[in-house]
Amino acid sequence: MSRYLYAIGAFAFRRRWLVSGIWLLILAGVAVAGLTAGGRPTDDFTIPGTESQRAVEHLRQTMPEYGGAQTQIVFAAGAGAGAKISDPALAAGIDAAMAGLHSVPDVVAALGPQQTRQVSPDGQVGLGTVQWSDPSGEVGESALDALRAAMRPAEDAGARVEYSGSAYPGYQVKVPEVPEIIGVVAAFVILLITFGAVVAAGLPIVTACIGVGIGALGIYAAAAVVHMPSAALSLALMLGLSCGIDYALFILNRYRTNVLRHVPLAESAALAVGTSGGAVVFAAVTVIIALCGLAVVGIPFLTYMGLAAAGAVLVALLIAVTLLPALLGFAGGTVAKFIRTPLLPGRARRVARTAAFAPERTLGARWARVVVRFRLPLLIAGAAALIVAGLPTLGIHLGLPSGASQPESNTSRRAYDLTAAHLGPGFNGPLLVVAELPANADPATAVPAIAARLQREAGVLVAAPGPVRDGTALLQVVPTTGPNDPATADLVRRIRDDRDAVTAGTGATVQVTGTTASNIDTSDKLGSALPVFLVVVVGLAFILLTIAFRAALVPLTSIVGFLLSVFAAIGIQVAVFQWGWGAGLLGITPGETISFLPIIVLGIVFGLSSDYEVFVVSRIKEEYGRSGDAQAAVRSGVGLSARVVTAAALIMFGVFIAFLAAGDPIIKSIGLSLAVGVFLDAFVVRLTLIPAVMSLLGDRMWAHSKWFDKVVPDFDIEGNALQSEHRPAGEDGPRSAERADATVSRGSPR
Repeated sequence: MSRYLYAIGAFAFRRRWLVSGIWLLILAGVAVAGLTAGGRPTDDFTIPGTESQRAVEHLRQTMPEYGGAQTQIVFAAGAGAGAKISDPALAAGIDAAMAGLHSVPDVVAALGPQQTRQVSPDGQVGLGTVQWSDPSGEVGESALDALRAAMRPAEDAGARVEYSGSAYPGYQVKVPEVPEIIGVVAAFVILLITFGAVVAAGLPIVTACIGVGIGALGIYAAAAVVHMPSAALSLALMLGLSCGIDYALFILNRYRTNVLRHVPLAESAALAVGTSGGAVVFAAVTVIIALCGLAVVGIPFLTYMGLAAAGAVLVALLIAVTLLPALLGFAGGTVAKFIRTPLLPGRARRVARTAAFAPERTLGARWARVVVRFRLPLLIAGAAALIVAGLPTLGIHLGLPSGASQPESNTSRRAYDLTAAHLGPGFNGPLLVVAELPANADPATAVPAIAARLQREAGVLVAAPGPVRDGTALLQVVPTTGPNDPATADLVRRIRDDRDAVTAGTGATVQVTGTTASNIDTSDKLGSALPVFLVVVVGLAFILLTIAFRAALVPLTSIVGFLLSVFAAIGIQVAVFQWGWGAGLLGITPGETISFLPIIVLGIVFGLSSDYEVFVVSRIKEEYGRSGDAQAAVRSGVGLSARVVTAAALIMFGVFIAFLAAGDPIIKSIGLSLAVGVFLDAFVVRLTLIPAVMSLLGDRMWAHSKWFDKVVPDFDIEGNALQSEHRPAGEDGPRSAERADATVSRGSPR
């Protein structure tokens, strides 16, 4: 493989205008498709195979007006003493507002508090409902703006109006621009410190931004064909930006080292792609496998999220091995043109030349010697720290965000608090029971009987019969507990288990649906799919890493380290987002853990941890192939890779942690979990625990059976064969300490 990558790098460098032009044409073509196709990501998703989804599909056939999204409007009386929404002025304003909704496009039904009869005992708060013809995620902003405008008569009369439900003004996830800007700035600063050269720091940013542009515009184009979730765009931006920078960084670092060793520029680029490019390819393929593995869950919105992010990573890979060497053809030797600062003149040059000619003197090499020397204590302490950090995971509570999870500035949070305080938390997430009646049943008798039996279920506050049409009846069940309370999930399961008793004597069949029931079904399905996902993804990655390193112990230790990283990352997320540790400082409202967060974190952190595993272990194996000394290989390999892995991990951390600036709790929790997972995996696992284990095992780490060489192909991701054919100048023999001293001294004073 290294020879093919070498040829690609040489071609891209030599035909730089052609390669750059092709990528610009691709960007322009995707931009035209994305901007003209009319697609946009939405927040609509389905959960095939669940009872709640089957009930929704039945409603869309028999009562299409109840199969769409619903908005709950909370009307609150003013602050005056004794004010009630039944006061003549307020009541008239509310009635006028609800009447105005009938002229809003896509509104099929609008009921005020007098019609719903959902008024608090103190008379200060009442609930209205708006039924939309479109499903959640497809209700447009213009319609929601019209909804808000229609409420002016109620507001003018002195009523406070707040909104919640599956669609309400401002409900759609907005992909924030600030996190991306923060991430790019942080990445540039880290790269500037790492390389000490403006051009070298800027190239990975340029290539990553081109890749992100292609990925984001491609998602808009795909959204014209499929229901692309809004979170897919955020996830693709996160991974496209971070992976794009990391992959370019790894290849660029090798290119600059070659340039500093006076290798011809074209040869430097080709060798960089042929050697480091192999590790980048395997790292990217592992991430792509992990992301595509989200499809095994069987939930379309997760599948599209995974495929969108995998597409962004694939683009980042292709750009790194083609566009980057083309841009290096334009940059030439300026990647080694160092900046000088008044405080540290010449430091960047000195550090770079030390890394190129005397890597054993770098800070990473010193850390590697510490790890080898104190391998057992560090192994025990590091593993124990990750286990302790992950203990909160044992108390995880899964759910999808409700209004209670939103910040107080959000209207759904204010609506939730008003409703819970005056009517009860269950009114924030009522259940819908769909009853299918037999042809000979009398709805006037059967439906009240079903409602009465539902009313007797423990945990039910109100069970009210609703409309009946074509043998289908709709009943609303209000729990005594909130939508994300475990007791509400128990109630849903209890109604389903007791359905024979609920429908006894009526011949009806009932199904439980509604947003709350749908969220519960989603959490249950994700929980049951998690073991399957883990086995599929880990199994495929184990095979891939075994092929890459030709030793079974390498992927085994990698997987164990990954599990520790994810355990700790989810534990810290639970401590912050559920228990509220530091939530005030981060602007977080404690609530539940997003139900699909564990499976996303598993997939992404596994892929990224494999990135760092490939980056570090490929250098260790490269050194082991040269010297045959396992201990020395660990010291040299970690020393050679520590700087670039540190920079890559800090960039990833910066990109992910910047998403805490987003307002949406889903994006915040994913950003924090990924940032913590990447940080711990890179610094605790890949640069500490894995080298410690490899130092303990020595030559046994690379042992394999005789049949292994015949069955497992050798892709030579380290490029050893390539380097033996194209050995850079100055590496035609063993490097001595005296020779390194002389080389570094010539570059700048130590």
